[in-house]
Amino acid sequence: MNTSSELERILNNALEGKAPNSQECIFMLDLPETSLEAGLIRAVADSISRKRFQNEAIILGQIGIEIDSCPGGCKFCSFAEGHTKFSPSHMSDSALLDSAINFNSGNDVFAIFLMAMHNFNFDRLLNSINLLKTNLENCPNLVINIGDITKDQANELKNAGISGAYHVCRLREGIDTALDPEDRIKSIKAIKEAGLDWYYCCEPIGPEHSPAELVEQLFIGIEYGCFQHATMRRIYLPDSPLAEFGQITNLRLGQITAVVALASIACKETKNIAVHEPNLIGLSSGANVVYAECGANPRDTETETANNRGMDIANCKKMLCDAGFSNLLLAGSRRKTLAQSYKS
Repeated sequence: MNTSSELERILNNALEGKAPNSQECIFMLDLPETSLEAGLIRAVADSISRKRFQNEAIILGQIGIEIDSCPGGCKFCSFAEGHTKFSPSHMSDSALLDSAINFNSGNDVFAIFLMAMHNFNFDRLLNSINLLKTNLENCPNLVINIGDITKDQANELKNAGISGAYHVCRLREGIDTALDPEDRIKSIKAIKEAGLDWYYCCEPIGPEHSPAELVEQLFIGIEYGCFQHATMRRIYLPDSPLAEFGQITNLRLGQITAVVALASIACKETKNIAVHEPNLIGLSSGANVVYAECGANPRDTETETANNRGMDIANCKKMLCDAGFSNLLLAGSRRKTLAQSYKS
């Protein structure tokens, strides 16, 4: 097999538990996505992750609880002020509880995420958390995906029963968004200091992002110690300012997922790797986590993403079965056999 000695060295080191450094990650991301070398990277990352995570998978359920014209101005988001087509709305308590019950009905999810806008009502969020903690039978972990927060807010969320928070200093933050990268990092530090699980992601990836950009951004997750690392490709939104760039393939996303998984060997805090949106290539390239989604979705043009882009729990389970995972990891370190009981 004719492959470069440099790649063989990097992958052999990874198999022995030594993570690639930033320059080695750039080297791997410079390779064509359709090359033999890229295929080897994905295969090695998959093998390492399956051993690292005991071939266990995780399903997360995200509920978008509100829609508004967001001053964050993200050029890749369907809610951004200036190009959004949505009218403001907020999910009712009964609809939120029904959505959470639906996600949790089969006892398959590790956590339920509550996603709000960058500017959000903190008291309303606390009420939503209490609603689920009080009324959701066998309540799984609860995680938030919201805008920037202070140390006091992070501590209050922890005391309210939140176990983690998704927060990212994204690709070209402050350029493709109206947000300050330093504020994003401050929020990440607040999440970590409060003792919450920190969910991170290399996102939102487009064809214009260079390997060096991707590596610089993904290493933030490793530097600060993320509980979950992940990748997410930017979805083509026809009316968005970045529409002209299009989107990357799932094959390229799988290559980036593999590099994230290999780089994360250096981060002992990382307990799982996700790929957005769920796909089989990513799940055979080092990822072991998929998201089901309902409610609002910044990658969608429909008010209810469950009717369009968002996957449900049944399809998440089917995809994980097809990817060869043996068990689901649940809250409290419980496990459940991922039976191949679906109909082909």
